[in-house]
Amino acid sequence: MNHYDQSVDWETLILRIVWMLVFFLAWQVAEVVLLGIVVVQLVLRLARGAASPELMALGDSVSQYMAQTGRFWTFNTEQKPWPLSDWPQPRPADVEPASRKPV
Repeated sequence: MNHYDQSVDWETLILRIVWMLVFFLAWQVAEVVLLGIVVVQLVLRLARGAASPELMALGDSVSQYMAQTGRFWTFNTEQKPWPLSDWPQPRPADVEPASRKPV
């Protein structure tokens, strides 16, 4: 490997480190958002007897985003997560939301 290749690799690694730090900040926000979704879903389930399908979908998207970030951090992929790629689409839930309690 010549000097040019080594400097290009070094610059690439430094740029990756910068992106890792940016995504660390985004991860911190995503953690708070996911915790908020969990708390609201628990309250809805207790109060109404059913979780919100919209929040289920948002929670899945946030979870996928966090997984994408983890894959980037651990060098499993070169694909950078959102906002440098598309926001993850929610997958269908494994369970149906519980039916609401009769009022």
